Amino acid sequence: MHVAFDLGAESGRAMVGRFSGDRLELEELRRFPTRSVRLPDGLYWDVLGLFGELQSALADVRASGAHIRSVGVDSWGCDFGLLDAHGSLLANPLSHRDGRGALQMREALDRVPAEDFYATTGTQLLPFNTVFQLLALGAGSRLDRAETLLLMPDLLAYWLTGERCVEVTNASTTQLLDARTGEWAHDLIRRLGLPRRIFPPIVEAGSILGGLLPHVAEATGLPASTPVAAVASHDTASAVVAVPATSQNTAYISSGTWSLVGVELDKPVLSTRARSANLTNERGFGGRVRLLKNVMGLWLVQECRRSWLREGDAPDYADLAALASAAPGGVLFDPDLPELLTPGDMPARIRAACARAGQDVPDGRPRLLRAIFESLACKYRLVLDEIESVTGRRIETVHVIGGGSLNAFLCRLTADISRRVVLAGPAEAAALGNVLVQLHAFGDVASLADMREVVRASTNLIAYEPDSAADPWTELYGRFCAVLESEVLTG
Repeated sequence: MHVAFDLGAESGRAMVGRFSGDRLELEELRRFPTRSVRLPDGLYWDVLGLFGELQSALADVRASGAHIRSVGVDSWGCDFGLLDAHGSLLANPLSHRDGRGALQMREALDRVPAEDFYATTGTQLLPFNTVFQLLALGAGSRLDRAETLLLMPDLLAYWLTGERCVEVTNASTTQLLDARTGEWAHDLIRRLGLPRRIFPPIVEAGSILGGLLPHVAEATGLPASTPVAAVASHDTASAVVAVPATSQNTAYISSGTWSLVGVELDKPVLSTRARSANLTNERGFGGRVRLLKNVMGLWLVQECRRSWLREGDAPDYADLAALASAAPGGVLFDPDLPELLTPGDMPARIRAACARAGQDVPDGRPRLLRAIFESLACKYRLVLDEIESVTGRRIETVHVIGGGSLNAFLCRLTADISRRVVLAGPAEAAALGNVLVQLHAFGDVASLADMREVVRASTNLIAYEPDSAADPWTELYGRFCAVLESEVLTG
């Protein structure tokens, strides 16, 4: 059995995978929140609590009598911890929703023009990228005292094994990795004034990092020789491993708190057109490149629900989707507006965005939720069309993977508005990909094609054909594009 820790921005899962030779079965062992805590000086992840959950889950597996062959950790990108010369954590990692990185973007672009950033890293310019978070810390003593930077899954793996390294798929979310070589962009790091010493060795997915530290072995009851594997540690990279694609004319939407909309390529696309579209080139398993764009995703629904819970009550996510499906549509806004990134009163922010765009203001929960889902589906089409234009590759089918694949209403809207077939599943794509890379580390699956054959044998997909009446959806998408143009003119 292989244990996969799949950490999302809202919750984490400990999953066990059992491989029969042609099928992979997953079982959820433990689910826990991934908490961030607001302090007077910022928003931080409770990373010590996360590590406690990992140890408890491993102890539970051991207590069940099962044999653990290996362990792997994947998580969201960009966020990191800093270690001092003794390997001690200097502070809890900042959350990418803290907001301070945005204040450093202009200073960074004064030092290194956007064109140079993209020519080197091929990375989407986003205010929460690691580079801007690091620059935000540069004025304080924490960066001066740092000796090692470890991204979230690498930090947790370090506490399991004592090995300090960064896995390449997550490294590619930092905007500090050379898109061509897969190594740190040291010239860029120098130009930004960041300390070169903090960037550790990079390892490929499918490597074995080592066994458990003695105190971890004692706490969990596991043998110290239990291997910890470097999986495709960016959760989207793990999820893309589990995309059951059979054709090059496919794209994926890794749908969860964030929506990652993209395609898989053999090499990065660093053209002016790709930079203008703000597409990002991230590393995938086996040297592949994930050309994609981040879209705000179900964070908008999650944050609305938190606001409603503070008011007293809120339905679960399935009921929220049902409310939206029964509501009248046609109210649109840009889901990627900067003010929608941080925690807060999301319903009020969305209503303000609709009013600014000249839309009807959705007065009740059902219409507001409908506006979210229709706006997301419109943004998905925009990104898919941009990727087609940049790559010259026709996209006929869209694989929706991750938790959002269970949202039938959003999948249906995506098919209708994008005018493409949507195949939904697997829902636990990141955990599947995590385990598949562990299997690869032991030689049980030889290639990415073999992994996807296992996924197809292990998963039931749901197909959504676009509505045959195209005109209403084309008109809706046209009005969405007009909303975006109005935002540019008034922004």
